[in-house]
Amino acid sequence: MHRVITTLLTAASVLAAATASAQPSGTLAAVKERGFLRCGSNEGLAGFGGADAQGNWTGLDVDLCRAIAAAIFNDPAKVRFQALAVKDRFTALQKGEVDVLARNTTWTLARDADGLNFTAVNYYDGQGFMVRKALKVNSALELSDAAVCVQQGTTTELNLADYFRGNRMKLKAVTFAGADEAVKAYDAGRCDAFTTDVSALYGERLRLASPNDHVVLPEIISKEPLAPAVRHGDDQWLDVVKWVFFATVTAEEMGLTQRNIDEALGSDKPDVRRFVGAEGNFGEMLGLTRDWSVRIIKGVGNYGESFERNLGQGSPLKIARGLNALWTKGGLQYAPPIR
Repeated sequence: MHRVITTLLTAASVLAAATASAQPSGTLAAVKERGFLRCGSNEGLAGFGGADAQGNWTGLDVDLCRAIAAAIFNDPAKVRFQALAVKDRFTALQKGEVDVLARNTTWTLARDADGLNFTAVNYYDGQGFMVRKALKVNSALELSDAAVCVQQGTTTELNLADYFRGNRMKLKAVTFAGADEAVKAYDAGRCDAFTTDVSALYGERLRLASPNDHVVLPEIISKEPLAPAVRHGDDQWLDVVKWVFFATVTAEEMGLTQRNIDEALGSDKPDVRRFVGAEGNFGEMLGLTRDWSVRIIKGVGNYGESFERNLGQGSPLKIARGLNALWTKGGLQYAPPIR
């Protein structure tokens, strides 16, 4: 009996220590004191991040930043977006100009080891090619000696060179500093093909003069796990950002949406009760409130809701879930348990 009591007291002490250590510090404390989140976003990529003519930001990455703001402030609008070019995105994060980089950025070893911490993959992607239907090209393997438009300073440029070299094909890369320049050059006929992540190809195709004259080829030539990133050295902030994302995936797994999240507050299911904060102190362990996950779902919705309105059937892109379906439905999206 004494051993049982000692074990229980030890567990309680560990939990109390964990809760105490989760008092807001570092980036989380700075964000709370400032009163809003600073989010590094894309300059304008359909489905992921960009502002319309009225300055309204939308996209899958935008939703994640809004979810973080909802978890912290109970207000998804308390976030300011900073459009970042490829060459500026990592510097802006490392210099502290933004709190989180949510900008369709590929998680790689070199980037992970160079001052960044990637949080969780919010979109599993891969690089592909777009060509004019008039070329009558059915495979990327037919592109030897073709001129290919590509953006400089990206994993895309390296993947392109590797693919052509690996298949002993002759490459004529036409490089541009920005994605917008590369797309315009392709549309103007300066290149035979345009390459980037497949998700982006569908978005960029909508911007072309005659979208229906172009086709995305079937080959996927790389792994592009897109993930938000934070700076090295702030474990609490890393935990906050990744668990905000995991909460959106968990909610979809449980069938919790913006419409029914209030009903879940009265659930008698243990996993749901932990999720909504009716049991446990998981929010406090992150330096947030007990209802942190409820705030997220009320403010932004679950992962599936965000995907569908930004990239899926509720969007102009109409991209299939594919690898980004839940693990229970043949995809890769899987969240660790809240317990």
